Amino acid sequence: MAVAFHDLGSAAGLKKLDDYLLSRSYISGYLASKDDLTVLAALPKAPSSDYVNVSRWYNHIEALLRISGVSGEGSGVTIEGSAPVSEAIATPPVADTKASVAEDEDDDSDVDLFGEETEEEKAASEARAAAAKASGKKKESGKSSVLLDIKPWDDETDMKKLEEIVRAVEMEGLFWGASKLVPVGYGIKKLQIMMTIIDDLVSVDTLIEEVLTVEPINEYVQSCDIAAFNKI
Repeated sequence: MAVAFHDLGSAAGLKKLDDYLLSRSYISGYLASKDDLTVLAALPKAPSSDYVNVSRWYNHIEALLRISGVSGEGSGVTIEGSAPVSEAIATPPVADTKASVAEDEDDDSDVDLFGEETEEEKAASEARAAAAKASGKKKESGKSSVLLDIKPWDDETDMKKLEEIVRAVEMEGLFWGASKLVPVGYGIKKLQIMMTIIDDLVSVDTLIEEVLTVEPINEYVQSCDIAAFNKI
């Protein structure tokens, strides 16, 4: 079922998007898709850091566009009360990339006839060009989707703090995704968290053995195991 957002250039529209992304890494599903590109293009400018979840999502999608592109189909998204988003953004066909770029250039020329391009139009044009370029770019490295099981020491461990310290881990090619707490017994819950990695840049074994289970994180984490590992 397609999700809808209203007027992403307004504070109310950004607040709704920020609330929506509170428990999500992407607009739909567990992987970046054309739905994310559609919403990205509808934003008139980079979101303020006041919108923590939108800023996190925005920076992540921008990084993916620079590194490997976004190819997921998504479930569909509707943007209401904003300038129409080009169909080429949501579903950029690889074979028609050159044609899409040419059409964008024609559109920009038409706009110039009526005066200077506005900030909103400039941002939308840049997003269209980035999406078209990313969709036609050959992937340089494989990616994997990994589900981690992270267990605390006991039922008194602050699980909110545990997740915060795990998500604070940053390295090139590592992108944290959705998470949830799962009961394991005796009042103890484990953290299940998704991450997407660039295979050539991130070793999961090294991440676990040299980062997630050593000081200072091991103050909260007793163990960390791979629950699922899938190539993308």
